[in-house]
Parts: sequence; structure tokens; C-alpha cells
Amino acid sequence: MASTSTLVMKTFFLVLIFVSFTISPATSTAPEDCASESANPCVNKAKALPLKIIAIASILVASMIGVGAPLFSRNVPFLQPDGNIFTIVKCFASGIILGTGFMHVLPDSFEMLSSQCLEENPWHKFPFSGFLAMLSGLITLVIDSMATSIYTSKHRVGIVPHGHGHGPGNDVTLPTKDGTDSANAQLLRYRVIAMVLELGIIVHSVVIGLSLGATNDTCTIKGLIAALCFHQMFEGMGLGGCILQAEYTNLKKFLMAFFFAVTTPFGIALGIALSTIYRDNSPSALVTVGLLNACSAGLLIYMALVDLLAAEFMGPKLQGSVKMQIKCFIAALLGCGGMSIIAKWA
Repeated sequence: MASTSTLVMKTFFLVLIFVSFTISPATSTAPEDCASESANPCVNKAKALPLKIIAIASILVASMIGVGAPLFSRNVPFLQPDGNIFTIVKCFASGIILGTGFMHVLPDSFEMLSSQCLEENPWHKFPFSGFLAMLSGLITLVIDSMATSIYTSKHRVGIVPHGHGHGPGNDVTLPTKDGTDSANAQLLRYRVIAMVLELGIIVHSVVIGLSLGATNDTCTIKGLIAALCFHQMFEGMGLGGCILQAEYTNLKKFLMAFFFAVTTPFGIALGIALSTIYRDNSPSALVTVGLLNACSAGLLIYMALVDLLAAEFMGPKLQGSVKMQIKCFIAALLGCGGMSIIAKWA
């Protein structure tokens, strides 16, 4: 069932890409300079290529460290999934994901879809970014809820209340036909969360990689390398924690971690390959990437608030300790604050 929900989300994003390419020709009457390179003194294709290669290597390593650290935490006594430190780190990583949605992805979508390179009608007449982010959040909620409901009805298990049992040690046991059914339902919740969250992060990672790979602005690339390394490392920690709780087989853990680690480098490589024909200020690129960013933002914000932060704060573990609540709140605030500072460069 978790795989079915992921397939639905993938289909949704593919349909969105098709629609954006279908409607984007209507924006072709934009100013001529929108499809050409800007007269920026920092634009130097020869110097930009080595920086992009460095970006691929450094972001790949940072992503692998971030997503891999939680997966090996079982071997570190003080980082056990049911320990306080792991919970605090997970709240910090959840703050990173929330900050990514609000401070990076959603503003980028607003900026792209309100660009002067797009026609006044319809792009400047309606807030498509906010609408699609809202719609994406609701669709994620429906898929999240229906995936759990269908599974529980098939296996006759008690439904675990949403938002009250996702964090380590937060399991809520309800009367069921079999005592193991409640644990199975909770495990399914972890797996749905991990797969949907990975999908949202992957879409966003490919988009930012594509933008970095396509630009020849050396001034921009230098700042982006450090910012994206930090971003990918801590975003990977949030995803890695979800993968760990989902208790996948070692092969599936490796595949999910691998796909997360390579998506941004893949996007950069794709941007390099398309740099001769791809212009990030062309109407087609603005519409396609803007719509994808809006959908990705809605998904990330929903997952961070509902499935990660609310699940931890409303669970018995934090509800039983005001001191832990304060620590986790500060951790989440630091995560959001860190991504807000990075928003100045990326």
C-alpha cells in the first residue's frame, strides 16, 4: 500500500510537468531578453564548469553523511532511536525540512510565477504558487490517510490516531484482534511517511540541482555550494530518521539513501548537459519549475508539521516531559532558523 501511495504521488507530479509544458507556450510573448543570457560580469562558462564538478562531489558526500548518520545510529548507544538525543536531533532535522518548504521552495515558486517574463494573464492575476502548495498539502493528507485506512481495514487492525504516534516511543496501543496488528499499523505509518517525504525531497533536490547546473554565474555557484551542502546534510538526517523508523530491509534502506544522495548531483549534471538550451528565465522553465516547487513546498510543509513535528510533540514521550518539549522546540527553531539564514544565499 505504501508503494501505491508513492505511485499516485509520482503520477501527480508527472501530470503536472505535462500540463506545465502544454500551457507554457502561451507565455512565449514575453520580452526577448527573458530567453537570453544576462549581461552579468560573473557569467563565465569556462570557470563555472570546474565549480559545478566540485559541487557534484561535495554535495554527494554531504548528502551521504546526512542520510547515512541516522541509519548507523543503532550502533551508537546515546543515539538509539528511543533515546532523548535522537528525538532532539530528529526535531532539529524536521525544522530543517519545514524551513526548506517555507523559506526556500515556496518563495522560489512565488518569484518564478510572478516573473516579468510571464504574461500578465493568467500568471499575475492568480496566486498559483499558494494555490498549488495548498492543494499539494491536501492531496498528501488524503493519500497519507487513505493508505493507512485501506491497509488497516484489510488487516483488521485498530487505526493509530494521526499525529499521536509517529515518534520513537510514541506508539499508541488500541484494542485489536491481534496484539501485533497495532504495531503493524504503526510500522505502515512510518513507511508511508518515509516514502512520501522522500518523494517530495527528491523533486525539490532535482530542481535545485538543475538550476545550479544550468547557471554559469560563478558568484552564485560559490555561495550555493556551501549552502546546499549544509541543506542536504541536515535534510538527509530528517529523511534518514524516517527510513530508520520504517524498519525496511537493508537493501531498501540503501536504495532510498542512494536515491536521495544522488538526486541533487544528478540534477547538476543534467543542468550542465542542458546548459546550452536551458535558460532559467525562459517562460517554459519558469512555469515548469515554479509549479513543481509549489507542489513540493506543500508536501514538505505538511510532512514536517503533521507527520514529524506534531507527531513528536503530541506523543506521550514529550507530553510527559515539559523539559523535553522545550529542548525539542528549541531544536526545531534552530533548524528553521538555520534554513532561514541560508535563504540569503540559496
